[in-house]
Amino acid sequence: MSGGGAGRSGAALRLLAALGCVLAAEAQLTGVLDDCLCDIESIDDFNTFKIFPKIQKLQERDYFRYYKVNLKRPCPFWADDGHCSIKDCHVEPCPESKIPVGIKAGSSNKYSKAANHSKELEDCEQANKLGAVNSTLSNQSKEAFIDWARYDDSQDHFCELDDERSPDAQYVDLLLNPERYTGYKGPSAWRVWNSIYEENCFKPRSVYRPLNPLAPSRGGDDGESFYTWLEGLCLEKRVFYKLISGLHASINLHLCANYLLEETWGKPSWGPNVKEFTRRFDPIETKGEGPRRLKNLYFLYLIELRALSKVAPYFERSVVDLYTGNGHEDAESKALLLEIFRDTKSFHMHFDEKSMFAGDKKGAKSLKEEFRLHFKNISRIMDCVGCDKCRLWGKLQTQGLGTALKILFSEKEIQNLPENSPSKGFQLTRQEIVALVNAFGRLSTSIKELQNFKVLLQRTR
Repeated sequence: MSGGGAGRSGAALRLLAALGCVLAAEAQLTGVLDDCLCDIESIDDFNTFKIFPKIQKLQERDYFRYYKVNLKRPCPFWADDGHCSIKDCHVEPCPESKIPVGIKAGSSNKYSKAANHSKELEDCEQANKLGAVNSTLSNQSKEAFIDWARYDDSQDHFCELDDERSPDAQYVDLLLNPERYTGYKGPSAWRVWNSIYEENCFKPRSVYRPLNPLAPSRGGDDGESFYTWLEGLCLEKRVFYKLISGLHASINLHLCANYLLEETWGKPSWGPNVKEFTRRFDPIETKGEGPRRLKNLYFLYLIELRALSKVAPYFERSVVDLYTGNGHEDAESKALLLEIFRDTKSFHMHFDEKSMFAGDKKGAKSLKEEFRLHFKNISRIMDCVGCDKCRLWGKLQTQGLGTALKILFSEKEIQNLPENSPSKGFQLTRQEIVALVNAFGRLSTSIKELQNFKVLLQRTR
């Protein structure tokens, strides 16, 4: 055999050996998740047969595919590294002419059917158009809605929201700018994740092993001392770490599943990269971290699934429409969204958020505020990502999770929503709604892609 043939054969054998290791990881990825009474197999079945097909369809609707975002906000924590010059990092903004009239006429808070006459649109513009109301509502209700547009509910936000009125904010068609591997890596990417894990995950200085799985390990510690420490934390701080780890795992899965495999004559070919999946999740290469990260992905899925089931009453009201200006499509979009909500309610193994912040009132309130501010800080770190496409999807998924947390801790306000008029106690902007649905869609896709990798791994055995 020639030297080249032997080299290729050896590489193939090494890859097959690595794949065998990942299959070992899959064997570990079973059973009941920590901190909730739910098993992975039930989530897989529920997602594959009920959620994934519908959430994919919903994300293709005009209301959910156009997301307004400011990708030019400066990093608030360190000097800007400059933007990535790799062509796949580029985000193509959507021309104004392509934006549906109902979305374009609105502002950050518009989700409901606006009056179609210019005067009413003008009035709403002056009031920041907080979910402009149905034309069937009384003038008194409209005035109340305008007053509530000025209501500052920043204390309920878990995320730093972009100002959609900024001249730097642009609409992006999410379907034309999919999340995938861009080649963005190195010190800039490492610093973002290091800041997230090291400075925001309630890590005391006495714990020497970095929470950031990208960071080099210290000494011979296999990580078990870290997990002993983690299990000793209160539930709320364990949950915080698992949410961040789960989000990181989900993003890594998207990159592995939509990887640049080759480029011929300027035509790129994208698809699953088993070797990259192995590198990121193999229990040996990750020193046992891979299966833990994937379990945290499932945990995050449950958190956002729970939020969708809780927020259903908000959207079930007649006053709320997913307004784009196309009445037929708007009605179909809302019907599909409500169908997904019914499916989420049918899942019987939800995470119980009532177990969080359940101690003495003063201590619980303080911990909840600390939790909120830590997460809000992470949303600000997204403006430090050097790759525009990574920044886009990082901001969207962080905002989606932040919206889910806002929902979970607003149960009383949601239960007391008026049926036929706007609510001052709890409200969602269109930006939050789009982020919530697309972020959960990303998690649903991650779990589906994980199933695809299982099949690919089994085929190569």
